[in-house]
Amino acid sequence: MSAVDGQPKKSIALRAIFWGGLLAGVLDLTAAIVTNRFRGIAPIRILQSIASGLLGAASYTGGLRTALMGTALHFVITFGAAAVYFAASRRLRFMVNQAVVSGLIFGIAVYWFMNLVVLPLSAFPHKITFRPALVVTGLIVHMLCVGLPIALSVRRFSQTSATR
Repeated sequence: MSAVDGQPKKSIALRAIFWGGLLAGVLDLTAAIVTNRFRGIAPIRILQSIASGLLGAASYTGGLRTALMGTALHFVITFGAAAVYFAASRRLRFMVNQAVVSGLIFGIAVYWFMNLVVLPLSAFPHKITFRPALVVTGLIVHMLCVGLPIALSVRRFSQTSATR
């Protein structure tokens, strides 16, 4: 295991995944709160909705506890997405070299994976709909707030490891 900055390569992966997942989690959650506020949905309800993937409709009666659970689950998902991007970027170097384009495409992939795979397989109690305005908003948010920060974080830490 070679060292970079006195840090093993494993540390570089963990930093890229940590910062990418954290940034994506904060930005995506902020976007969800802001965009849903225009629809009259309270932040606690958004967080409980995330928890409903595990708890079903019961998440909406759990108050702050299920909202905190939703927050934790949200970050598990964004850290998972960052780990997937990082792992793929080890084989597909264009994901590092073309981080902006790759990140935007990755954001689209995350959006569709969440809506076509994760939500249908979860206990999410609502019908999944694809109204055009919501799809466009969701894609833009996932491109800019999920895919892009993850890709730029991976690029930043990959370049650090390559230049030293």
